[in-house]
Amino acid sequence: MGISYGPFRDGQSPWGESPTKNQLRQDLQIISENWKWIRLYGSRGVSSDILDIIQTDSLGIKVMLGAWISKEDESIEASAINREEILMAIELANKFPDIVNSINIGNETMVYWSDHKVDIAIMAKYINFTRKRVKVPVTTADDLGFWNKEISSTISDECDFIVVHIHPLWGGQKIEDALDWVKDIYSKIKLVHPNKEIIIGETGWATMKHNEGLQHELIKGRPGQENQKYYYDQFREWASENKISHHFFEVFDENWKGGDHPDEVEKHWGVYYSNRKPKAVSYTHLTLPTNREV
Repeated sequence: MGISYGPFRDGQSPWGESPTKNQLRQDLQIISENWKWIRLYGSRGVSSDILDIIQTDSLGIKVMLGAWISKEDESIEASAINREEILMAIELANKFPDIVNSINIGNETMVYWSDHKVDIAIMAKYINFTRKRVKVPVTTADDLGFWNKEISSTISDECDFIVVHIHPLWGGQKIEDALDWVKDIYSKIKLVHPNKEIIIGETGWATMKHNEGLQHELIKGRPGQENQKYYYDQFREWASENKISHHFFEVFDENWKGGDHPDEVEKHWGVYYSNRKPKAVSYTHLTLPTNREV
């Protein structure tokens, strides 16, 4: 039972200022009290610091290490950057064999709506390249809208397991129907890929959204802390009973994401605020719901 971790605080971003080691240590202490498995989305930058802190402080956290794959469009520069990401993921996996327990190459690179699409043949090449150079299982993560297509078998055949994203809010679900919808999607993905273990790499419930744009049109459920906790507890109970490995999305709010408006939904998926203060989930995150009205 894990959680997705984006380390960037207010005023920080992947292309700007990075967190300090003290800030990362504070984050990892919070995480270690609640979860023992995290998902990282990139290999360069602060990922090596994160792994080093986990090892030095004996935090007992395992890591699904990511390699962020950008859109290539036959660009030599983009291809070179992607290769650097993959090589660093390989290096770190081999350097921290007791911490890195899997590698994820690419995030939502093949679903039809991706803004950083990568050709399936290229992704297959990247996955195979990585698998030959590490001792941990290797995969790629994508949305349900990719893994439910027959063409996705081209990639799943190359993966040691599958990582699927299933977000009920983006699926237009209200809170009372959210978990049943996730169960149905998971079952359908399993039918397409019966011989693969399927991990839910992202699922969650945002605590705020903007009243304009695509999020206003697609999201029908009510964001908020009470609904987030309700969904979190329900989902964890189901996943635990069915032994479904997962990363809940996500630990902390990330205000660098999405548009400029402060209510932009991409900024508000955390079970902690960006200032590291807990929301409702974090106070009693292992407590299951009992007859609560939402």
